[in-house]
Amino acid sequence: MNIKFRLTLMSFLQFFVWGSWLITIGAFWFQYKKWAPDQFGAIFSTMGIASLFMPTIAGYLADKYINAEKLYGIFHICGGIVLFCLPMVASPTWFFWVLLLNMIFYMPTIALSNAVAYSALKQKGANVVKDFPPIRVWGTIGFIVALWVVSLLHFETSPNQFYVASIAAIILGLYSFTLPPSPPQAKTDKAGENTQSALSLNAFGLFKNYKMAMFFVFAMLLGAALQLTNAYGDTFLHDFAGVEAYKNTTAVKYPAIIMSISQISETLFILAIPFFLRRFGIKQVMLISMLAWVLRFGLFAYGNPGDGLWMIVLSCIVYGMAFDFFNISGSLFVETETSPAIRASAQGLFMMMTNGVGAVLGSLISGFVIQHYFTNANGSKDWHGIWISFAAYAFLIAIFFVVLFKHKHQIASAEIGKAELREMTPH
Repeated sequence: MNIKFRLTLMSFLQFFVWGSWLITIGAFWFQYKKWAPDQFGAIFSTMGIASLFMPTIAGYLADKYINAEKLYGIFHICGGIVLFCLPMVASPTWFFWVLLLNMIFYMPTIALSNAVAYSALKQKGANVVKDFPPIRVWGTIGFIVALWVVSLLHFETSPNQFYVASIAAIILGLYSFTLPPSPPQAKTDKAGENTQSALSLNAFGLFKNYKMAMFFVFAMLLGAALQLTNAYGDTFLHDFAGVEAYKNTTAVKYPAIIMSISQISETLFILAIPFFLRRFGIKQVMLISMLAWVLRFGLFAYGNPGDGLWMIVLSCIVYGMAFDFFNISGSLFVETETSPAIRASAQGLFMMMTNGVGAVLGSLISGFVIQHYFTNANGSKDWHGIWISFAAYAFLIAIFFVVLFKHKHQIASAEIGKAELREMTPH
């Protein structure tokens, strides 16, 4: 099969697995299990905790010892088995630990999928900046399809969503062993490998560079914003079922489908990334992302499933820009700013800062704040106050980013030519 098609299928299944439960786990937690918000903050932090160390470990293994596509497959098969066991868990405490185990297997696969795709494209002499976004867009489509499947089958508040994810993960794990070999690129000096290299700390040396250090700091801060919308968007719409005027609206009956507009928007903005990177550079693209987060949360604050549905829909459209203009562009930025020897580890570090440190802080702090400041005596939530506070957070990040992140845009640095890609490919 054509290599782009093979990578497209990988990308589709990668995010189908996540989309089967990521957005709807809040509805499962609050509407099905009826567990507390502060406990949910801890549950949603599992992906962040796993990302603190697993992408780095996986990047190290892929850089030095094992083909990235093989490690990728092993992780997905193990994660699929754990997901199949998750619905059997009856207590919040055990649910936390089992979900954490699944995240330990899943989170490093995001960075590994990028590394596998980049390696395969370079072997074919392709232009990564140009050819990767159309492949990655099918990951978003996979996420959308998973959301629609779960919603139309009425699995949003059901344990069945985890079975759907489990089956997809195992299929992807087996398929990954058919992908083009992505061998380790770093050469190990067996005569005297130092401790720093052995522990895969070389990528952390990027923090010595002011520009890269600032990039990773803001990756952490925006990672927190991403977890806020993933954790509470679906259950926010479900809560309108308690309001007589809105309980029979489409947005309340099928909130996951409404939320999938966010992912549909992603497909458009992913394709626009090469143009925006060439035209404006990474700093302006990231700033646009931050301002889009302000709109994302602000529109939620004033929207409703009735006459305010247009605000919710517009918020979902804006999400595509908010997510893609940082996460996908950021991954490409890391790819072009780091040396081949630590590239997989650098991608792991980027994932650690966004879905690791950022996710943990965003999940735990938001859970505490919502429980103590935006939860009423009867258990209902002040969603207007919640979304306004999130919007203010994103706006402050944007202000500090303009001042602290120093990067001069050069058109040549925003696009890698085919000849350069061939030079970066191991011989």
